[in-house]
Amino acid sequence: MCVQYLTTASVDWVKSHFDLNLQRSNAHDVFPTYPGPIVLKSHNTDRIAIGLARFGLLPSWAKEETFGRKTYNARVETVAEKPSYKHAWKSRHYALALADTFYEPCYESGKAVRTAIKQVNQEPMAIASIWDTWTEPDTGELVVSFSMLTIDASKHPVMRRMHKPEDEKRTVVPLQPELFNAWLNATPEEAHTLLQIDSIPELMID
Repeated sequence: MCVQYLTTASVDWVKSHFDLNLQRSNAHDVFPTYPGPIVLKSHNTDRIAIGLARFGLLPSWAKEETFGRKTYNARVETVAEKPSYKHAWKSRHYALALADTFYEPCYESGKAVRTAIKQVNQEPMAIASIWDTWTEPDTGELVVSFSMLTIDASKHPVMRRMHKPEDEKRTVVPLQPELFNAWLNATPEEAHTLLQIDSIPELMID
């Protein structure tokens, strides 16, 4: 379960992979309800866009924005049925959250050690996510939010080392660059096939 990550500041990487301009920001350390940059595609216009969205998905029926404190990760096994996520999933609201690093607790020492996970090649990551829109009741502001999808990590050489020994092993899904467009254009059936250990680039503990 990913509750903290560092957004990328690599303007050149975003431009080369998406032909989009990353907004410069001084806020890179993201927790649930904080804003982070995501890339998404409108299936009505075929336009790919980048912008800030809140970490922790807010379904349209949520009563308040604090709801996002418990929806920052969505399990691929149940995402199509869970009330919080099923509209985004079935509407093909697939996004990529842009990160340099994400953090997980490692208990190999017997204590929880905050552990940074990066790509071996040191490039930024684009993490498979879903997004939705929510209207702030008092102001009418339209808020875009997102959740990172998670899969079983019991066979991943790095991610299976995270969390308590007795806990289920889970990981978010940074995608290989050649899968970025496939994810943004995916149907729900195609999205399931992309959320696999083999879709993840080589990771390391920093």
